[in-house]
Amino acid sequence: MEYTEAVRIAAASLWAHKLRSVLTLLGVVIGVTAVIAVVSLINGVNGYVAEKVFNLGADVFVVNRSSNIITNIDDFLEAQRRKKLTVADYEAVRELCRTCTSVGATLGRRVDVKFGMNYVRDSSLRGYTASMNRIGDIELHAGRLLTETDNEHAARLCVIGFDIFENLFTGVDPIGREVRVDGDEYTIVGVGKKLGSALGQSRDNYVIVPLNTFQRAYGAEQSIRIWGKGASADTLDASIDEVRQIMRGRRHLAYSAKDDFTIETNASFLAVWGSISQGFFFVVFLVSTISLVVGGIVIMNIMLVSVTERTREIGLRKSLGARRHDILVQFLIESATIAAIGGLWGVLLGSGVALLVNLMFSIPSRVEPWSVLAGLLMATSVGLFFGIYPASKAARLDPVVALRAE
Repeated sequence: MEYTEAVRIAAASLWAHKLRSVLTLLGVVIGVTAVIAVVSLINGVNGYVAEKVFNLGADVFVVNRSSNIITNIDDFLEAQRRKKLTVADYEAVRELCRTCTSVGATLGRRVDVKFGMNYVRDSSLRGYTASMNRIGDIELHAGRLLTETDNEHAARLCVIGFDIFENLFTGVDPIGREVRVDGDEYTIVGVGKKLGSALGQSRDNYVIVPLNTFQRAYGAEQSIRIWGKGASADTLDASIDEVRQIMRGRRHLAYSAKDDFTIETNASFLAVWGSISQGFFFVVFLVSTISLVVGGIVIMNIMLVSVTERTREIGLRKSLGARRHDILVQFLIESATIAAIGGLWGVLLGSGVALLVNLMFSIPSRVEPWSVLAGLLMATSVGLFFGIYPASKAARLDPVVALRAE
């Protein structure tokens, strides 16, 4: 029997029993839809996170009191017992790290920003050393960046993000004007270039002030972050090792003692994010597999019904010379075709769901060709596996008995 004829018979059977076909394909469609939608969203978000959220650069590392991403309470409590990083630590790393091209330090908190009678709430106030201009590759829309002299004199100067410029200074040149940050006045010397949003959060709602100015306003007890920039991505590990030795020496750690600080890079952030996204995908894949198994059982049941309905047809085919193998292949192809059609609908719906989520919640998605092929392969495999029993039952029918069936 030709394969195309078996596919045509399967399609005709689906079209002839539309409601039954919809119910038959439902499990496969749901399973493939979930896989395609989740894989598309995870692929899109992974690329987006790498580009915009954790985009430190391949040659940049961060020294912190604790990891930026803590996943359990024990790690959090252990981190709270560690010594804080101080400006003295930053100055030691800056002076002693020979392989670092630049070393900076930062602090941060959430604040309200006011100009005249207008407010911007929940802005990010950042205390920066001047070297962060090179490490963070800060680009300006207008004005200038903060300098080392500004930091040494704890000047009340600031660089504002584009959101604050748009919301507070419509039609007004902000350079040289004063804004109030948590009640303290700062003179604006620069406006940052528009960066857009990341995962629904604006990256332009910030105020940058000199680090010493930040500490005078809010105290010097908060642990700072030390940023380092290597000569290149190839020498980053050497720079990290050098900074680790400097920090361990300052903290008088024994050779066998573990670090009481963390050094993280773009790769380490992405590795943590990747483990989280993989865990999420595994859960969804497990649920989708259950849905596919249920869909496969429904397909097997429908194929058994089809064998019963077409008993005389099977007997006639055998009497005309069809072999067991021909009947077996016919019903296997029909079962696989039914599942493949469900898989195709699942791919279309999954891509649509990913696109809809992207439009409604600004969560990026990317449909990969391999995920489409995997979805169709999964669906077809389910059809073949659960079609084996009905097909073998049809192939074993006695043609004489089959021809007597009504």
